[in-house]
Amino acid sequence: MKALIYQGPGKKSLSDCPKPEIKSPTDAIVKMTKTTICGTDLHILKGDVATCQPGRILGHEGVGIIDQAGPAVSAFKPGDRVLISCISSCGKCEYCRKQMYSHCINGGWVLGNRIDGTQAEFVRVPFADTSLYPIPVDADEDALVMLSDILPTGFECGVLNGKVQPGNTIAIIGAGPIGLATLLTAQFYSPAIIIMVDVDENRLEFATRFGATDIINNRDGKAADVIMQMTNGRGVNTAIEAVGVPATFELCEKIIAPGGIIANIGVHGTKADLYLEKLWDRNLTITTRLVDTVSTPMLLNVLQSKKLDAKQLITHHFKFDNVLKAYETFAQAADSHALKVIIEF
Repeated sequence: MKALIYQGPGKKSLSDCPKPEIKSPTDAIVKMTKTTICGTDLHILKGDVATCQPGRILGHEGVGIIDQAGPAVSAFKPGDRVLISCISSCGKCEYCRKQMYSHCINGGWVLGNRIDGTQAEFVRVPFADTSLYPIPVDADEDALVMLSDILPTGFECGVLNGKVQPGNTIAIIGAGPIGLATLLTAQFYSPAIIIMVDVDENRLEFATRFGATDIINNRDGKAADVIMQMTNGRGVNTAIEAVGVPATFELCEKIIAPGGIIANIGVHGTKADLYLEKLWDRNLTITTRLVDTVSTPMLLNVLQSKKLDAKQLITHHFKFDNVLKAYETFAQAADSHALKVIIEF
């Protein structure tokens, strides 16, 4: 089969490799129909994710059809259409019992990280019964791909951890796909003001279209001053970091109001400074999280009810044979104006 393989920092290839096989009775083999590229894949290619070793097939998102099911799989059978969660959960360990599926002792974020992922014609999904979701008959598969990762990530790590509430003022730092998914799901809770900060004018235009009340282009590095002026010197109730670089986390520190919450979503590959000499007395909460996908069933219902349009996050489509071009397009978003790309098999 064809697969997109990580060959070390800055290197990837579309190569032939063996089709995966059932290794455990709880496994399923899924024939991929659609996948996508995540910002985390770009972090892997930068060398930021030490657990992902060269030779790994990348990807942790997508939809497909069950090709084979292990003898212990009871919820799915060959031919079933399924949504693949970015998190694999055994459902039995200490962390799964706490609904912290991302820290599952036997799974967690393994696809495209510790085991081969979804940017291939076939993928082995461990713990299929608790790591796959059936696709409703009338569901739009493009939209469902957004449920593999970015919508639950934005909602759980940003909105829920940030305790967004009606009437609050929030700032989302980073208007990429994750930041925009956070913007869409933050509106479930009716914050009064949603400020989006980025350096890409095109993405800020998307943010306005998706519901941001205010946008700030931080090319001049003055976003903190602008936000403090907008809030009469108070700052924001929730600052959500959705990039994963030191400057954006440190911006959150500068704009958070007393009693506020800094909710980190970004994947950080280097240290960011914590200015405790300025923050020690401000009654702040700082949260970190890897998505647990506990919200996926709820978000699937919201998508099916047409209360959330996930397809607006998709800007480009590619055939899998052109996956290298898809990576180039996604990585050069400032020029290509790409958000999420759909890769079809």
